[in-house]
Amino acid sequence: MNQEESGNRKILAYRLEQAKETLRDAHLLLDRGGSPGSVINRSYYAMYYAVQALLAWLGKGSSKHTGVISMFDEDFVKSGEFPKLMSKALHKAFDLRQMGDYRELIDLDQEQAKEILRSADQFVETVVKYLANK
Repeated sequence: MNQEESGNRKILAYRLEQAKETLRDAHLLLDRGGSPGSVINRSYYAMYYAVQALLAWLGKGSSKHTGVISMFDEDFVKSGEFPKLMSKALHKAFDLRQMGDYRELIDLDQEQAKEILRSADQFVETVVKYLANK
């Protein structure tokens, strides 16, 4: 293993740990009455970090959220590695997170938060299993 591959593996492991930790945070927020926007934010970031782990595995990355999402769609969904449903879940989480974080007078509700958290659970679990088999 060369130095670049070693660095990518370290980043991959780091990003997977971030995804799992952020997902735990989302569950804590939901269980303890955190705001729906905060639950959605943490759920989205769990998915985002999982995608960053996938990109690290490929030796890729982006500093922009839209770039990370676009690469996921191009490299993993269009290729058939992951179902389109995962892309839809990621896009929905991104859109709701954007609304909650940056728009004024937006009311996100508990049902939306629960739905995004369920999607994040499945998303992160699928990515972890995928990378474990690689």
